[in-house]
Amino acid sequence: MRVAAGSCVASYSYPALARARGANDDVRIAVAGINGRGGGHMKNFQGLKGVRVVALCDPDKKVLAGKVKQHQDKHSISVKGYTDIRKLLDNKDIDALVIATPNHWHSLMTVYACQAGKDVYVEKPVSHSIWEGRKMVEAARKYKRIVQAGTQHRSCPGVQAAAADVQAGKYGKVKWVHCSKLGSRGTIGKVTTPQPVPENIDYNLWAGPAPMTPVMRKSFHYDWHWQWNWGDGEMANWGIHYLDDVRHILGWDDVPTKMVAAGNRFAWDDNGETPNMHFALMDYDGLPVVVDIRNLPDPKRKGGKSGAVYLSGRGGNWIQCEKGYIKIARGGGWAYDNDGEKIKQYKGNGGSSHGRNFIDAMRSRKREDLAAEIEVGHFGTAVCHQANVAWRAGAEASLDEVRQSVKGHDDAINTLNDMLEQLEGNGVDPAKDKFVLGPALTYDRKTERFVGANADKGNKFIKCSYREPFVMPNKV
Repeated sequence: MRVAAGSCVASYSYPALARARGANDDVRIAVAGINGRGGGHMKNFQGLKGVRVVALCDPDKKVLAGKVKQHQDKHSISVKGYTDIRKLLDNKDIDALVIATPNHWHSLMTVYACQAGKDVYVEKPVSHSIWEGRKMVEAARKYKRIVQAGTQHRSCPGVQAAAADVQAGKYGKVKWVHCSKLGSRGTIGKVTTPQPVPENIDYNLWAGPAPMTPVMRKSFHYDWHWQWNWGDGEMANWGIHYLDDVRHILGWDDVPTKMVAAGNRFAWDDNGETPNMHFALMDYDGLPVVVDIRNLPDPKRKGGKSGAVYLSGRGGNWIQCEKGYIKIARGGGWAYDNDGEKIKQYKGNGGSSHGRNFIDAMRSRKREDLAAEIEVGHFGTAVCHQANVAWRAGAEASLDEVRQSVKGHDDAINTLNDMLEQLEGNGVDPAKDKFVLGPALTYDRKTERFVGANADKGNKFIKCSYREPFVMPNKV
């Protein structure tokens, strides 16, 4: 059974928490992946009433030892450290696992945790491929676990209020949507020979289901985001938040069925593989949606030399309706009439109550209480994968071919022209440094695969490869 965002669902009686306890007993949390986002989760969950972070997991032994000591000293509680997630999940005194590992571990670790009787909070993007995202949903249903996706905007009051107004028809029929995350990053640099894995890292446990290929990047941590074996690019790193906002605000219960994408990794000669300029034109039951993700500065525009400040001000979602439009990003936004006059403010907080929502749902044992139940997270992440696949299935193309692919869609054409101006400011000539243009793809919602023309080009990215013994089973 699929649960649509915002739909009415039956109340399910889920198993109690992992340990027998009274209603006022503490919920015991473990955090996996503590070198970045996981450190924030340690602090946030420990700060919630009735919650204790009692175990940590990371294959970096140096990071693990430091975080265990820091947490114990600060909170005067006993904390167990693990390098192997499988051993942590054998601990019967842990109620829930918070996952903030690299992307390639998210799905399998969620399935492991469900099988072990734990509830799960899994960071975005919830999966590394569409197929394994569905396995997460199947595991949550089979083992009747509470599984929350880390798309925290689902708990943002500004986005929730905008969704209520749009779905009630306050601004009339939605005509088109522009979804963008415009920021600026630097190159990750380039190495020409494999780099040594730091001695404090168990590379077998770090890689898990992903290939243990030689490390071809200067920085072992974080820069995996821009290499396909482990990461999913900016589309699923930041774009996921705003793409999921589109699904939320418009009340979608599934994903687009048609898409074409273009872009490339421009201006940088580095070890990154994912595009730093990436746009996709998608279709959801006749509604056109332009997805616009950029990582370069914009020197030709005022304040855009560094890119980060100026471009972030232009990013977010533009929901164009018959009677006006909404512009909203992290922190909130406004509704405007068609003359550009402000109508209503949507005050947001970025979803600061998302962790509490997870704990509350753990106590109620009702998955419909979750703001971002795992199937909601799966669909939001799947849209990112669709955009990535639409690009990865492509080949270099002329600018005329790129223009032809979005012919008749004004917002897509305007987005392309804006990108070209930005590329010019970065010294990029598209006649020499060409766009990669993907083929037009059609997606079947029932099978969660591409169908029709070019399906074979897209379907080779539907599922990841897995490395023994860290294999996602066909039947969870």
